[in-house]
Amino acid sequence: MSQAGSKIFGTDGVRGRANIEPVTAETALKLGRAAGHIFKNLERQSRSRGRHRIVIGKDTRLSGYMIENAITAGVLSIGVDVFVIGPLPTPGVAYVTRSLRADAGIVITASHNPYDDNGIKFFRADGYKLDDEIETRIEDLVFSGEIEHVRPTAHEIGKAVRIDDALGRYIEFAKASLPRQMTLEGMRVVVDCAHGAAYKSTPCVLRELGAELFVYNNEPDGRNINRECGSMFPAMICDKMRIHGADIGIAHDGDADRVLLCDECGNVVDGDDIMAIAALDMLRNETLTERTLIATVMSNSGLIAAVEAAGGRVVRTSVGDRHVIDEMLRSGCNLGGEPSGHLIFRDYATTGDGLVAALQIMGIMKREDKRLSELSKCWQRFPQVYRNVRVSEKRPFEELDDVVDLIRGAEAELAATGGYVLVRYSGTEPKARVLLEGHERTVLELWAKRICEAIRSQVGDVSGG
Repeated sequence: MSQAGSKIFGTDGVRGRANIEPVTAETALKLGRAAGHIFKNLERQSRSRGRHRIVIGKDTRLSGYMIENAITAGVLSIGVDVFVIGPLPTPGVAYVTRSLRADAGIVITASHNPYDDNGIKFFRADGYKLDDEIETRIEDLVFSGEIEHVRPTAHEIGKAVRIDDALGRYIEFAKASLPRQMTLEGMRVVVDCAHGAAYKSTPCVLRELGAELFVYNNEPDGRNINRECGSMFPAMICDKMRIHGADIGIAHDGDADRVLLCDECGNVVDGDDIMAIAALDMLRNETLTERTLIATVMSNSGLIAAVEAAGGRVVRTSVGDRHVIDEMLRSGCNLGGEPSGHLIFRDYATTGDGLVAALQIMGIMKREDKRLSELSKCWQRFPQVYRNVRVSEKRPFEELDDVVDLIRGAEAELAATGGYVLVRYSGTEPKARVLLEGHERTVLELWAKRICEAIRSQVGDVSGG
């Protein structure tokens, strides 16, 4: 295992191949001990006025059992109680952490990654993701051995309790994001649960609200999460839309903090579409705080143009829903997200919530009596080309022959018409991401091909395709 000074937290918690460092039972136990120690000492008095306690949830991966038991043992060994809630969407874990007055929440998930990956994400007591400072303190404790001597005994050892009504709590929370008098009666909805954490919650919420459902990929076996289904493979749900003549399709990723939608014509409605529909509706109803939408540099410039034309503004952040949430908290805004389908409706949730986001759009459809395809026409998308290159290592682009020169060349040509280039490594996968935006798709395709070929020829992962 890495020594002091190492980093195990990425852009969204700890993530990697399950049972290989840092996603091992050994490191999970140490993370549990470190997190338990930190949260036990952040506030001398627990939120429940009793013993400090941490909520632990997970998605449906086979390796979740291993990590759940290891991290639970670590937390208990430091003298903190654990509430085990089982499979639940990441936003559900954040909500239940608040609902149970716990001192922190932990969710075991690798989000949209394949089943053989896994990860660990932490939430503060208020349901928001951890600050960098607290993550650093947890890392330091994992590697330093500073708390090896902290060994509560007898009655001071923590106790684990399984919470049976966590799913019900989240279901009621999600339903409450719609006006009490509103139902979804008369709506035909196709749902793709990605064999993930939403396999019970999303169908249950939609049924209780009166929708007619056609549910797919809701039979997790520990190995099929995200396998050619869910928000990473939206073509499947678009095909099912045509078969069932449905009004809307909902596709989650493995931990359901994302959502992509599909309209009645079988067209994908992504995070930018969802933000445009919601932001323009909220501007009309004067409910968009600061009249501002928070997006990332990945969002299409057409979104910015549409919001500004309606009298609002868009603030862009670095890529990652964490950066979006941080800016929302800093500026007091209540809507933000990413094209990938991380949408934060902060009037209801503290993190990306695919179900809540879908409900907000369905609420607009019902209130305005409009089809999703009609709502999606509220903005004009500028041409974009987006490519991924699987890599064997993440060497700085400055060290790769011609890559920086190609990026600068593309920037120079596209800047004349307001276009831009964004090349970065993924924070959660072994991939380089290449995004170009401009007015002529053929020009974008040409530059994207050149840049991708330069990256692939030097750090491309031949075994990974």
